[in-house]
Amino acid sequence: MTTKKDFGKTGLKIPPIIFGTSALGNLYKALEFKTKKEIVAECFKYVEAPVVFDSAGKYGAGLALEMMGKIFNELNVSPDDVIISNKLGWKRIPLTTSEPTFEIGVWKDLKYDAVQNISYNGIIECIEQGNDLLGGKYIPQLVSVHDPDEYIAMAYNEKERDKYFSDIIDAYKALENLKNQGKVKSIGIGAKNWKIIRELDAEINLDWVMFANSMTIFKHPPELIAFMDKLNKKGVGIINSAVFHAGFLIGGNYFDYKLIKPDNKENKAIFQWRDEFIKTCTQFGVSPAIACVQFGFTAPGVIAISLNTSNPKRVKDNVESATATIPYEFWITLKNKGLIDKNYPYV
Repeated sequence: MTTKKDFGKTGLKIPPIIFGTSALGNLYKALEFKTKKEIVAECFKYVEAPVVFDSAGKYGAGLALEMMGKIFNELNVSPDDVIISNKLGWKRIPLTTSEPTFEIGVWKDLKYDAVQNISYNGIIECIEQGNDLLGGKYIPQLVSVHDPDEYIAMAYNEKERDKYFSDIIDAYKALENLKNQGKVKSIGIGAKNWKIIRELDAEINLDWVMFANSMTIFKHPPELIAFMDKLNKKGVGIINSAVFHAGFLIGGNYFDYKLIKPDNKENKAIFQWRDEFIKTCTQFGVSPAIACVQFGFTAPGVIAISLNTSNPKRVKDNVESATATIPYEFWITLKNKGLIDKNYPYV
């Protein structure tokens, strides 16, 4: 079992590994219900309750939330033994096309579509729908606006961007009201573009943040590290996620949720980085996955890493990766090879 730590200003204690649930929403492939149930059961087997699960209405157009509620009930999980993070902003809608219209090709065998729904009323609708999908018995304690960076990126001009930014602020006003009413425990934010988190942090009062595809062994810009240090000093809890860049760094075909091939200069460089990284891991007898997880913990303020798996047998390995040790010489070799920033001060 692993030691739980205070999670920023949430009033909660969480373990160093929390469980992402995108696989329950059929990310990349559709899993049988039996497999999904085994994944969740393994999470409770290897982490002392309360166990933390991170989900979103976007994951399988609500399928992940639906599966969580059903599986928790079948496993007779007490609501006190689970902490749920629901990243809000995507709403399930009827599927009227041959496949979902969001993140095409990523989610498999879905019966619904999803659309962004970010506004004051929109975020209320999202949280109510999410609670319904969970079955009403299991209520998320951690809530956030999901993918505000993608929402803002849709703007064609500054005027439209200002409007979308205002929508996000209104959504957070709604969450603040829910918090004041005691209906949610704490408010955070999750995004792939960390600079949007920094921009919003200046406007709203965050209890916690989740960075995705941002602070990894592959990519760790000094600007971001400085911002994380600032958040840490303010008492904001930090979760690091997508430390494998959607599985690519440990051998997958998707980089940041997009299928890539070494067919251009940028992609070729990414493949070359991975080849040299895995070669170095082999040289030192270090698991690439453990290297990614351990590096993800090194930045200031990181309390937990969110890991997702579609294989029940990987849950134990994911949990153990939080306490694994890596030889100092391994990090030095990565620096000398230019695989991590030579000036990165935390390894």
